[in-house]
Amino acid sequence: MTNDTAQKLAASLTAESTELIPFLPYLLQDFNELGSSPAVMIDLLERHAAFGRQIAAPAKVLDLACGKGTVSVAVAAKFQVKVKGVDLLPDFLEASAKLAAKRSVADLCEFAFADVNEAVQTERGYDCVIFGAAGNILGNPAEMLAKLKTVIKPGGLILIDEGFLPDGGSQADVCYDNYELLTESKWHELFAEAGLELLETVPDSEKNENADTAMGMAYITTRANELIKKHPDKRELFEGYIQSQQNEYDDIDNNITCVTWILRKYGNLPPG
Repeated sequence: MTNDTAQKLAASLTAESTELIPFLPYLLQDFNELGSSPAVMIDLLERHAAFGRQIAAPAKVLDLACGKGTVSVAVAAKFQVKVKGVDLLPDFLEASAKLAAKRSVADLCEFAFADVNEAVQTERGYDCVIFGAAGNILGNPAEMLAKLKTVIKPGGLILIDEGFLPDGGSQADVCYDNYELLTESKWHELFAEAGLELLETVPDSEKNENADTAMGMAYITTRANELIKKHPDKRELFEGYIQSQQNEYDDIDNNITCVTWILRKYGNLPPG
């Protein structure tokens, strides 16, 4: 893992320092869904994917930065399609494999330890790629869209979980300033420039488990304090994580709009 990748990985999980990466599985052990809502993803695919409409055709899905595999496994179980999840945290991949076995879709799911920046250079021919709440680990928004496009077929789908500033909003309003946020209108411009058709936007009004600020902060604070007892020399590191997580929740509640977008790559559409 390069230093740049490590920094982006840490930031995507609300960690200010790469020193926190080995501790993230412990800090996040109480969360199953790491940002994206499987229910929202499933709902969008039912409406817009050929395999979601029960059309008999082989399909495969790529889930980049898959976390603990909740979206990957849910998609495989619902649509009986092949899903490959990619992540850089072995503990998350282990949890993903266990979940797939529990849901009886181990034969449909593959979980790979890899840098998603390397994965997008080799993975090709997917019907859908999922990039859920993973920050800027694939680069700036334009770079990210270009990389996601390469892994899907013409007419293929991209699912993105992201946050944006209100039009007229400022980066200075953001509490957890880990990467530059865009306005919704700027995102729409980038979609058009990338040759992507925006099919639907789902606001994060149906909150997933991570969006319950009080509960989420209680989990994080408890685990961070446990680590402080085990590693008192790292108190500042763990207390900083608590503050970063609070800042992110404050942004979600007050400063940014979180959405899930489903986009189609222009080209020949799949049947149906």
